[in-house]
Amino acid sequence: MKATGQKQLMLFSGRTHPALAEEVAKELGIEVCPTRFDTFANGEIFMRYLESVRGSDAFVIQSHADPVNESIMEQLIMVDALKRASAKRITVVTPILGYARQDKKHRGREPISSRLVTDLFRTAGADRMMAVDLHTDQIQGFFDGPVDHLFALPILADHVASQVDHAEITVVSPDAGRVRTADRWADRLGAPLAIIHKRRDPDVANQVKVHEVVGQVEDRVCVLVDDMIDTGGTIVKASEALFEQGAKKVIVAATHGVLSGPAAERLQNSRISEVVITNTLPVPEERSFEKLTQLSIAPLVARAINEVFTDGSVTSLFD
Repeated sequence: MKATGQKQLMLFSGRTHPALAEEVAKELGIEVCPTRFDTFANGEIFMRYLESVRGSDAFVIQSHADPVNESIMEQLIMVDALKRASAKRITVVTPILGYARQDKKHRGREPISSRLVTDLFRTAGADRMMAVDLHTDQIQGFFDGPVDHLFALPILADHVASQVDHAEITVVSPDAGRVRTADRWADRLGAPLAIIHKRRDPDVANQVKVHEVVGQVEDRVCVLVDDMIDTGGTIVKASEALFEQGAKKVIVAATHGVLSGPAAERLQNSRISEVVITNTLPVPEERSFEKLTQLSIAPLVARAINEVFTDGSVTSLFD
């Protein structure tokens, strides 16, 4: 793929996931622009672009990976540098947006941190935002400018479809919040839909108390779909609930593989057959495991960047 047009397209990468940026650049037929980074002894970040960015259509790609706060701050500094160096337009590309799960107040005296993060990028000088599978669609409204919401569903669903007979599949939403996503999966695969109703303990993070399965899963290959896998606790318990209801096989598909703490061990030791994720986040060797399959979103991101660069008309990509 070649980026076309009269403007100069420039792709910049932070330090959290340079491999993805290189893949995207290769798809576009360009190179990642050289950038110098330094971290001072007190933790402050310094960076400088090593070539002129004046008048460019700049795309700054950074996955908000661990350490999340440092990843976000680094990208904010990159945006500020582009603004002060007279880039014509700045698009923030966040394969995974930090704090996306904090998109509403559950109880009083809580922040809406995802709104704060998008406000920070706008204040820093970003004209546009691009993200893959936001935790909720409403986050698109938090950023005061165009938002290109990309979906990894076709990449994940096509992989699952190549492994399993369509007639045996039941798509399963792990909670009420993922029903819309699961419905899209069901439409694409031509499969029935089931829902797991979970009740969380409001005072204990990452703790689910009860699972109830709604839908026919007996003797079916259940495809559990979610936007991210963090500690793996919810997914493993959901799979156990499916097996208790007679599921023949469980495959997990999620866009973002956070894989915090005991996730790799939990998933590997579970009865889940395969865990399919994308490379929105880097997966270090210590978090990888035998059942894990990682697919590349570089073609999707590159296609979106090219379309924004040429005519700016992309707001979402399903296909």
